[in-house]
Amino acid sequence: MKRSDFRFLHRLRVRWAEIDAQKIVFNGHYLMYFDTAIADYWRALALPYPEAVEQFGGDLYVKKATVEYHASARYDDLLEVGIRCTRVGNSSILFTLAIFRQDEHLISGELVYVHADPQTQTSVPVPQPLREVLLAYEEGLPMVQVKVGSWDELGRDAHAIRQTVFVDEQRIPAEMEWDEADAISLHAVAYNRFGMPLATGRLLEHVPGVAKIGRMAALRTMRGSGVGRAVLDGLMQAARERGYREAVLHAQTSASAFYARSGFTPRGPEFDEVGIPHVEMVKAL
Repeated sequence: MKRSDFRFLHRLRVRWAEIDAQKIVFNGHYLMYFDTAIADYWRALALPYPEAVEQFGGDLYVKKATVEYHASARYDDLLEVGIRCTRVGNSSILFTLAIFRQDEHLISGELVYVHADPQTQTSVPVPQPLREVLLAYEEGLPMVQVKVGSWDELGRDAHAIRQTVFVDEQRIPAEMEWDEADAISLHAVAYNRFGMPLATGRLLEHVPGVAKIGRMAALRTMRGSGVGRAVLDGLMQAARERGYREAVLHAQTSASAFYARSGFTPRGPEFDEVGIPHVEMVKAL
């Protein structure tokens, strides 16, 4: 197998605790690498696990796991775990996996999952929407759709995400989160192929010619999956279409690197907003 055989590749670095007395990765840890990569595979499909699967009344259980060893990984190696959905049966899903060190193929493996009733742990058919998402991903199709619209159109889903992220998770007082600007802002919400809202943001005029992007939020399990970037790109495109020459935003300092990767640059000193350190960032449109 080759790296190019896989659309999805998860990167990880071998830790000291994973080395055995032979100074190579202990054989059982490769199954842990597979499991770690599978979690990221679901993110690549824009499926927050386990919520995305549980909504159909079932869950996925490993039925069979096989590992074939070709060469050893060592401490501090940078590895890539490739995953490909090879077959979706009536109630089972077969994943083919491979671990690479650069282009060297170290490990092969297979994981067979069975979709089952959590109460009885008896197999039930794979839900058709899940089947379609798996096949669509392996065909190279997009997993996320961004919708842009008014609060009346998108407010229910945007509110749910912001409530979860800002009020519940970051403990921002509700009276500081909700304001009159929502009614006049343009909102964006990213949805997966199940129609689940995953990330949101809003756009309004800051001063003539300058758009302000704010209230950017992505569900915890989907961070790092690209859904936040999709929302940001959607809002910046909307700003260009409306003739704005610049976009400005107040980034939480912990998220400033995310905005920097999209071309935003800091302007001015760090400041406090709702009890959280922020920095103003700008980008020419």
